[in-house]
Amino acid sequence: MPTALPDRTEEVHPTIVFVHGNGDSSALWHATVWRFESNGWPTSRLIAFDMTYPLARDDDTVFQPGRSGTQDQRDQLAAQVRAALHATGAGRIALVASSRGGYAVRSFLAGGCDAAQRVSHAVLCGTPNHGVWALPGVMPQSEFNGAGPFLDALNGQGPECDQEVSAGTAWMTLRSDHCDKYAQPYGTGFGAPELPTMVTDEGPSLRGALNIVLPGADHREVAFSAEAFGHIHRFLVGREPARITCTLEDTPQLDGKVFGLGIDNRQGDEVNNLPLAGATVEVFAVDAATGERLGAALHHRKVGADGRWGPARVPGHQALEFVIVAEGFASTHIYRGPFARSSALVHLQAGRLPADLQGALAHVTMNRPRGYFSRQRDHISLDGVCPPQDIPPGVPSVAATQAWIRDQPHRAVVGEFNGERIVGRAWPAAEGHWVQLELQG
Repeated sequence: MPTALPDRTEEVHPTIVFVHGNGDSSALWHATVWRFESNGWPTSRLIAFDMTYPLARDDDTVFQPGRSGTQDQRDQLAAQVRAALHATGAGRIALVASSRGGYAVRSFLAGGCDAAQRVSHAVLCGTPNHGVWALPGVMPQSEFNGAGPFLDALNGQGPECDQEVSAGTAWMTLRSDHCDKYAQPYGTGFGAPELPTMVTDEGPSLRGALNIVLPGADHREVAFSAEAFGHIHRFLVGREPARITCTLEDTPQLDGKVFGLGIDNRQGDEVNNLPLAGATVEVFAVDAATGERLGAALHHRKVGADGRWGPARVPGHQALEFVIVAEGFASTHIYRGPFARSSALVHLQAGRLPADLQGALAHVTMNRPRGYFSRQRDHISLDGVCPPQDIPPGVPSVAATQAWIRDQPHRAVVGEFNGERIVGRAWPAAEGHWVQLELQG
């Protein structure tokens, strides 16, 4: 049975700390934060932070440059919890985590030191609580191995293993029914399609938690979708949200940090959330139909040691182009649709062009940070190709698709996803430009 819910009268709008997943940043939470704000939450009580090195080690017990172990993640979360309690004066806070972030939450709350007295609720979204695989002979010391020591210890917490959660905190898990790439019977989601994982779609559930299934949702949608928000809101405060959509602002104020992506824009060893000091950022208003700039830059700033590129006031209902110029990286052009509200989580990542441009004049990527693409479920089109050929069939498993522009540079490139449309320009790769269309949904 789920643990009893604590008294919710202490906080009408409890402080929430959001924890991102493997290889990600706090930017993925910005729409969730908007939804809480639109339901009355003060922005100061909605805290999303960045793990410095977000990728897990291959062996949790061995130092690996540019990566983090479970102890590193737990320590960073503990520091954020202390800071949140001090900054807000709250008696207890709630933790909401996506994927690997749930490991940090579980480890922190299992570690004693009165952690449960400081955390009223814990919500784990798509966390592979019983592993991405559960095989003693396959990377046995990986934190993602359900048969490994890390998860084995966490999953045996209660008397006679009746509970897999720490006492004193109310727990909820959100999972998919069959569309989570990391809760599959075979290892297709991590490049081993012939390997039986010994894991089922129930892997993210926990004994002792309220376990909710979001049918058809993918690994990221179980955390960042509107449906996920509704369940989280209901669990934290015991009532339905007044609204799922976001209230709009006329002139949102945007800010965030600049990071640098790894080699060829893949999630490789170079992925980190360290500030890219010295980068220059410009923001332009663009024509939503053509991607053409509408006048001079709205904002221009050279990034300092903290990595922050703003704040910048932008018109509401206005498509935007963000341009990042940094030594060692391509001139990165990021096109985005209108921002509904202000946000300090508009993180920007400078990228590198692929080593082999395959004769293309321009290279364009369309990204969906808060979900994956599905050939069967979604309408997806990039530069007239529908669906793009690099999106595999089956379980949704990729969040980016690429277009190689071979006819002419500088022309419009259109990306579409389930009714959302973004238009960018094919800046020439020969001059060191890389283009990204970033979806909100």
